Amino acid sequence: MGKRKTVKEIFKMKKNDQKITMLTAYDYQFAKIMDRSGIDVILVGDSLGMVFQGHSTTIPVTVDQMIYHTKIVVDSTENAFIIADMPFGSYQVSVEKGVENACRIMKETGCNAVKIEGGQRVIPLVEKLILAGIPVYGHLGLTPQSINKFGSYRLRAQKEKEAYKLIDDAVLLEKAGVSGIILEKIPSILAKEVTEKVKVPTIGIGAGPDCDGQVLVITDLLGIDEDVNFKFVRKYANLNDIISGSVKNFISDVKEKKFPTEEESY
Repeated sequence: MGKRKTVKEIFKMKKNDQKITMLTAYDYQFAKIMDRSGIDVILVGDSLGMVFQGHSTTIPVTVDQMIYHTKIVVDSTENAFIIADMPFGSYQVSVEKGVENACRIMKETGCNAVKIEGGQRVIPLVEKLILAGIPVYGHLGLTPQSINKFGSYRLRAQKEKEAYKLIDDAVLLEKAGVSGIILEKIPSILAKEVTEKVKVPTIGIGAGPDCDGQVLVITDLLGIDEDVNFKFVRKYANLNDIISGSVKNFISDVKEKKFPTEEESY
């Protein structure tokens, strides 16, 4: 059995200028591979609504679905620190409802922390969760759960007023007790300023090289969806072509009676 990373160890990585690695996972196979490969943190993101369920946004994802996928990831790993997203509707109604849902997620999955989108408006919830002994990660910049408010996935905090607001929100989240902050799709210079201003680790996605760590959606990194071409995504493989080619070869071999052979039969 491995020894799972802790909040303190992730904090120490920032202090020692060691970059933090984070990827998303939603199932047994990918989670196991990532864990054995040495990933620091696995985020069970509500991005599963888009990359796993095929929705156009993360909005439809439920608490029960997050619990289902997070428990699988926790049970499939030994070393990585596991963060679970609080999905849309699980904390917006009231602080009490947010605490109740966060407790459910922690209790029923065994994850190490939850992640919440937003700044000043979620501070009362963050404080309550910290008092309840639940580690919390913040999420600023592009917040996918607010897609219906903003109408696009464009770069955030380009204007001075929005940039100052993001910095203020980061400071407020730190004071409220978060264990780290995800910075998504904001200018590099702003992400650098936030990273230098707060003592908690920052994890960037489309936020430049100066964050304390980086996160990507696993299917983007592996090039599974050929339609995903975000500027900030580096595709380390092209599994779309490999998988498609393998399926086509299987179809061809079966149709042409080349599979199975005698050696592949009992």
